[in-house]
Amino acid sequence: MNEDWKNNPKLQNVDKSKLDMLQSLAEQGNTKSANDLLPFLMNAAAQGKNNGLNFSSNEISAVIEVLKMGKSPQEAAKLDRVVNLMRMIR
Repeated sequence: MNEDWKNNPKLQNVDKSKLDMLQSLAEQGNTKSANDLLPFLMNAAAQGKNNGLNFSSNEISAVIEVLKMGKSPQEAAKLDRVVNLMRMIR
């Protein structure tokens, strides 16, 4: 995954350290199986929260919107399912 998505104008109000952390997670997540991905994301969210790294709902919405750009309807729906699972668990 290249880092061009981080330059999207919709993300101009999101702290660069948050975007860098998301890039790192995406790179690490690429090596995870489908069964390992949710526990991986839950652990990453807990670590971020413990380190004081919190995303506002506007930041989350902007990141998701940017990540869905150029994706197939199936890929976008998959991303929506992951987001909904994270919200339910939170």
